[in-house]
Amino acid sequence: MGGYAIEARGLVKAYKSLVAVRGVSFSVRGGETFALLGPNGAGKTTTIKMLSTLTRPTSGDAIVGGYSVVREPLRVRRLIGLVPQELTADDEMTGWDNVIISARLYGLKGRKALEEARRVLEFMGLWEHRGRKVATYSGGMRRKLEIAMSLVHSPEILFLDEPTLGLDVQSRRHLWDHVRMLKREGVTIVLTTHYMEEAEQLSDRVAIIDHGRIVAEGSPGDLKSRVKGDKIYVELKDPTEAGRVLEALENVLGSDGVELGTVGQAIVVRVPDAGSVVPKIIRVISDYSVKSVNVVKPNLEEVFLELTGRSLREEPLDAPRFRMHMRRARWGH
Repeated sequence: MGGYAIEARGLVKAYKSLVAVRGVSFSVRGGETFALLGPNGAGKTTTIKMLSTLTRPTSGDAIVGGYSVVREPLRVRRLIGLVPQELTADDEMTGWDNVIISARLYGLKGRKALEEARRVLEFMGLWEHRGRKVATYSGGMRRKLEIAMSLVHSPEILFLDEPTLGLDVQSRRHLWDHVRMLKREGVTIVLTTHYMEEAEQLSDRVAIIDHGRIVAEGSPGDLKSRVKGDKIYVELKDPTEAGRVLEALENVLGSDGVELGTVGQAIVVRVPDAGSVVPKIIRVISDYSVKSVNVVKPNLEEVFLELTGRSLREEPLDAPRFRMHMRRARWGH
């Protein structure tokens, strides 16, 4: 797909007095992987729901695959695949049956449905497990099955809403590999995440979203270049000592190229190069009760902190929440 595959134009979504998305605009090129990065509650999922026609914008519009999500939602749906946060596969059915149902819902019939079901199950590494009930699948296998179900009709555009939420590190990285393979096949991908590493590893461009607004957009490299120098975080066992530690550090480090401050209960020292300063800091804080010392190079977490004054939050999806999502999906609650 050449040109822009997606153009979001001033998307707003309000639920009575709550405004979840506040004038979001961005464009995604055909074949690009685009990430919406932000904490829980930032408006990422609501944005995806509007782009995938699951909810109608209060105002604004988006052109997806050349069609308006407001005026032509059925045309949009034929072009897209969606992997929501919630688990939609029926855990009392086999993986094969779930994919076949998805194929038929997208209008595939007979041999074509069978061929496409096999194709996506093999692609996601689930062919050997196709006859097992989904209830016996691991978290990583469930996520792979959700992606297989969304790919069975060969969509041009794929929306992934927190695709690795709740997965262990190994399963997360395996899923990343499959996302990269989809990109190589030319699929346009929009994913939401609050894992900064996921956004850095997978996306061509990132939009940082907070409180329903996009606060920055660019390639991971461009965004990280906004953060100058390294940061050293010093967390004290006794926060009341922070004032004395800050004063001692200022006396030793001086002011040339060094910034001192606090974030939460941690003392933050920003310097051009941490390697030349850490020994001096260690000597100063050795007289105090220190919980931890961390050196952080520029990354998307730091960009978010610079722009919003707070950190991204990571909340893994536990097993009870998985089951709750499954029940809601099955019974429509």
